[in-house]
Amino acid sequence: MRNFVCALAIAVFILPAVAVPASPDLEARRKALTDLLQEQWEYTMRANPLYASFLGDKRYNDQLDDFSQKHIDDDLEQTRRFLTRFEAIDTTGFPDQEVLNKQLMVRDLKMALEGARFKPWEMPVDQQNGIQVQLPALVNVLAFDSVKDYEDYISRLKQVPRLFDQVEIQMRNGISENWMPPKSVLGEVVKQSNELATSPAEKSPFAEPFNKFPDAISEADRKRLRETGLAVIHDSVLPTYAKFTTFVRDEYEPKGRPEPGVWSLPHGDEYYAFCVKQSTTTDLTPEEIHELGLAQVKIIEGKMLVVVKQLGFSDLKTFFASIPNNPKVHVHSRQEILDLYQKYIDQMYTKLPDLFGRLPKEKVDVKPIEEFREKEASTHYLEGTPDGSRKAHVMVNTGDFEHQTTLAAETTAYHEGVPGHHLQISIAQELPTLPPFRQHEGYTAYIEGWALYSEELGKEVGFYQDPYSYYGHLQDDMLRAIRLVVDTGFHYKHWTRQQVVDFFHEHSAIDEPEVQEETDRYMAWPGQALAYKVGQLEIIKLRQYSKDQLGQSFDIRAFHDEVLSGGALPLDVLSTRIHDWVGQQKARASVEMEPAIAK
Repeated sequence: MRNFVCALAIAVFILPAVAVPASPDLEARRKALTDLLQEQWEYTMRANPLYASFLGDKRYNDQLDDFSQKHIDDDLEQTRRFLTRFEAIDTTGFPDQEVLNKQLMVRDLKMALEGARFKPWEMPVDQQNGIQVQLPALVNVLAFDSVKDYEDYISRLKQVPRLFDQVEIQMRNGISENWMPPKSVLGEVVKQSNELATSPAEKSPFAEPFNKFPDAISEADRKRLRETGLAVIHDSVLPTYAKFTTFVRDEYEPKGRPEPGVWSLPHGDEYYAFCVKQSTTTDLTPEEIHELGLAQVKIIEGKMLVVVKQLGFSDLKTFFASIPNNPKVHVHSRQEILDLYQKYIDQMYTKLPDLFGRLPKEKVDVKPIEEFREKEASTHYLEGTPDGSRKAHVMVNTGDFEHQTTLAAETTAYHEGVPGHHLQISIAQELPTLPPFRQHEGYTAYIEGWALYSEELGKEVGFYQDPYSYYGHLQDDMLRAIRLVVDTGFHYKHWTRQQVVDFFHEHSAIDEPEVQEETDRYMAWPGQALAYKVGQLEIIKLRQYSKDQLGQSFDIRAFHDEVLSGGALPLDVLSTRIHDWVGQQKARASVEMEPAIAK
């Protein structure tokens, strides 16, 4: 019925159109929403100077974040006030996108307040997250173009002791309330912090900006800035890391929770349910996700078996055992790894016009992860800034290349580069009608779901010519399916660490160090790893729905453009968007057929 009404509305285009001016009340309400969105964004930048810097906003480059309890409480109060003000705006008569702007903002604010009851700030550090790893990585996102950039950076270095003191207070509060990460992952935090504490100031990652200056900075300024910066690192930053190392090693780690699952924390089941909802943006229960994971593991195993038999192996375990000694899947240098990634990204660029109507303005570059970070960092996408001051990069881990294989290089290039993260994030940044908060939305299920979906697009356009490379793609898909099983296994079904490790070995050829690293990740970061496969499956379902409904008129380019043209969205909102789009396409097709039928 809805489609018929839409078709009828379009079919009567011959009637004279009468422009109805918007009422002053409507225009005032629309302006109120626009102004409030801008006010909230400006507040977000002021309250989160590190995030502002990451986006290329230099106004707060001389400041670090405030992690004091007063700031946290004030921020929550501001969130409540913004929520009240946004909810008070009547969006009746607004364009659809402006209605959605309000809905998404209200949703984000409510989720922030809902999550606050679990006091996440009292568990701020683990082997993957926390200031001990975030601060040294800051040099990779900052632009050092002027004397002021360096002076701002030195100002930040001077504030490092204050920020660590605030974090330590919150960690002590976590100890007192039994709100702790797993003990087994905290040894890595000690190691990370100690390595920074014991490095010479001039070789510290914090000193990287002082090793190379732009030509515009005079020799006198270079000397002054370098001496001042190194002195602050030596006298302030490194002792702070040494103090933090001692605290974590002697006081914090011994009191880490013994169980891997968050079910063992106070209100742990409720906390995990929140993490699942926040990560997946769905109402799926942990039990449903666990069963979904088991089903996906079985499906992907069947596909993997077909490939290994093509390669001459009788079963998966025989193939798994052959990998370490197979010269076809090993590299011989760091540069060879970078060349592989560049090759795969370059070849995908030639196929993008067949898949997308809209493409980002800038291409993505391939760079190696700095050697001082490669032990902790995996290959990842580093987005560029909206103003173009920092280009987007796929940061490739070339460390320990003697033991790396080429299996996952192609699929990871499509995931992290194009048509994955770079295409989606760059297009979102370039959408002129979206307010900034939507250009930079971080819904993990959409973002990682899109990137995982994008890996399979390589197969659709004729790539993965090497069966080993296609097997690598299936293995990475299997990893995301395993995550559904073991994350819920840890935090919902009370699995032990050994159960998770055994499940990995039973269903994948992932080597032991990566299995242990992945296992640690799920213990410390509940729910996050669920987003990839849940998001991918939703996009696949929506694509199939669109094809079924539109038949011969389905256009893959138009579908992809519609998925990407609203920025990152919760999966339920994305589903509504695509269903509405399909309805519009059917109505348009019906109108286009009218003249032929009448004739």
